[in-house]
Amino acid sequence: MAAGTRLSERWFNAALWLVALLFAGFLIGLGSLVVGDLPQVEHRYTLDQFLDREPTRASADAIKQVRREEDDTRRKADEAQLALDAARSATEAARETFANWLKTRNATQRVDQDPGLVARTQGLDQLKAAERTVEERLEGLNRTALELNERETALSAADDELRAAGQAKLDAAERGQELRVFGYRLALTLPLLVLAGWLLLKRRRTRNWPFVWGFAFAAAFAFFVELVPYLPSYGGYVQYGVGAVLTLVGGRAAINALHAYRERQALVETRPDAERRTEIATDEALVRLSRKVCPGCERGIALDDPNTNFCPHCGLGVFERCPSCSQRKSTFEQFCRACGERRTVAAAPTA
Repeated sequence: MAAGTRLSERWFNAALWLVALLFAGFLIGLGSLVVGDLPQVEHRYTLDQFLDREPTRASADAIKQVRREEDDTRRKADEAQLALDAARSATEAARETFANWLKTRNATQRVDQDPGLVARTQGLDQLKAAERTVEERLEGLNRTALELNERETALSAADDELRAAGQAKLDAAERGQELRVFGYRLALTLPLLVLAGWLLLKRRRTRNWPFVWGFAFAAAFAFFVELVPYLPSYGGYVQYGVGAVLTLVGGRAAINALHAYRERQALVETRPDAERRTEIATDEALVRLSRKVCPGCERGIALDDPNTNFCPHCGLGVFERCPSCSQRKSTFEQFCRACGERRTVAAAPTA
């Protein structure tokens, strides 16, 4: 903290920084809502909008018809399978009965049972023929199901081609829409960033500086952080490009300011000591002295040495003797710490 700043001013400054952060927080929240809602200005595309209506409708109807036929064929095949199982059971039962009857006939050797043998054999043949008929019908239904499956596969492939063409158109439209929405977001955040930079350069030392800093924080957050989730694949080029340009501009400004500062300091150090001290604010001088640097050239000096009254780098007088009590005091203090005498005329510093 500044040694010469009043305690109440320090608290006021802390409160103003809190105001700046709160202002930035509210602006960030508002900006997040605006940036997030920007896609609503565009119509949301669907795949159906980009499909050829007539071919797609015809393909869908054909696929539905084939699937209905497949369901019907599957139902008939299930019924035929049940009938085949029943016919096979009947044939198997008749075969067992016939085998038992043959055993009885062979045991008795009765010739009068020959007509019964013929009848039973004919009945068994009829059951077997009925079983074969059901098998043939089931085989036909299976062939029909296979043909229907092949038709469905061909129709589905054609339908997939139609949908792939529509999807390609949809992707192109969404890319264009993504580019437009990104342009909306960039058009919103980039001017805010530029305005924030201008405010920091021109208005950061005004009485409304908390709002300037709050706006700058919010604008920087909106561009470099809030814009990130919405960047398309090429959006990073814009973000990093703007960051590089801002860094280049800021860096050049800092380099020029450093050289100008050095030239200005070199010129100042050639002026009289008393004149230089009057141009340095008391609070600023006390802060620099608390950091053990010269208030004029900001180079380090040995303030703990009681014999150090002048800066060895620029010759600025930093300590003097109080004309009232001869107590050693800073040349920038208005009152003597020992006797309270007010400094009215800048006295020449003494060793």
